[in-house]
Amino acid sequence: MRVTSKGQVTIPVAIRRQLDIGPESEVEFIVDGSVVRLRRVTPENGRARRIIDRLHSARYDGPSTDELMALTRGDE
Repeated sequence: MRVTSKGQVTIPVAIRRQLDIGPESEVEFIVDGSVVRLRRVTPENGRARRIIDRLHSARYDGPSTDELMALTRGDE
């Protein structure tokens, strides 16, 4: 298998089927010494999960929802 000038390789159909990898699927590469493993990323540990976890852990010191609503309505 050859690597393109962009660093791309084609995953053989048999492997894509076995791992249920389709268009827009996320995969990750795991390096173990001189061996590289390919793993399909599941929704539990995928990019969206990492973003949600990061947002949940973010600290927000701004106005509350009620305060923002009062500002938009012009309440005092």
